[in-house]
Amino acid sequence: MALDPDRLFVRLNEGLVHVRDCPASASGGRPLCLMHASPASARGLEPLMETLRAKGFTRRMLAPDTLGNGDSAPPQGEAPDISYFADSVRRVLDALNIDKVDVYGAHTGARTAAELAVIAPDRVGRIIFDGIVEYDAELKRQILENYAPPMQPQDFGQHLIWAWNFVRDQSFHFPYFMRDPAHRLPGPVRPTPDLHLHVIDVLKGLTTYHKPYLAAFRYAPTSRLPLVKAPSIFLAADTEPPHLQAAAAGMAALVAGAKVVTTAGGAIGKADAIVRFLAEG
Repeated sequence: MALDPDRLFVRLNEGLVHVRDCPASASGGRPLCLMHASPASARGLEPLMETLRAKGFTRRMLAPDTLGNGDSAPPQGEAPDISYFADSVRRVLDALNIDKVDVYGAHTGARTAAELAVIAPDRVGRIIFDGIVEYDAELKRQILENYAPPMQPQDFGQHLIWAWNFVRDQSFHFPYFMRDPAHRLPGPVRPTPDLHLHVIDVLKGLTTYHKPYLAAFRYAPTSRLPLVKAPSIFLAADTEPPHLQAAAAGMAALVAGAKVVTTAGGAIGKADAIVRFLAEG
């Protein structure tokens, strides 16, 4: 049976934050808070949440849309940083009367997870990092200048064409704007129905999608991960681009006691690793 998470909104100072909420199917254990990758929404985490449930994970699962993404309100300020987004997650937990969670973070969500563990260590139990890396200075400069341009609706609908190509091209290259063989990603383009849903998410946050994205690219995990004290694993998953798989060991070395877990089989492999790791706690 397909997972059908409840939908709820919690009100922060910025406005409403949209949360996918899968109630616990049995008592016991901390909730798992899942933080999504940019630039879409927590919709992209539903397959993993469904697989976790199918693997016997009975705890409550929460997946908020990051401020500025999906159905959540825009963030405050022109250039909010990852600490701001991490604090917004803490405030969502406050609004839901949740004291402590285990955390899974993908890409932007992995950086947010790291920062949440630094600024609110009492709120975080265990962490699963999925896709976190430090870019060299020159690549970071190019990414910040080109990857996530601010967008507005345009008279002749050019933003609609931009959104489709922006999402589709991320299947071909990383960074997507470096369209040469050296930056070609392996694997096929994503299925068209999936691209469509992803594009809809981007269009929902058209004028704000870039704020959490750029915050993630500005973030320096090599300086913040050593401050993480929570038990952690770093996934080297077959679903991720080669540069993220290769980075897992170096990132894990920055967190005391952290381990790298190599996974295969897409969401199934990730879910197996997550269930095993959280059962240890």
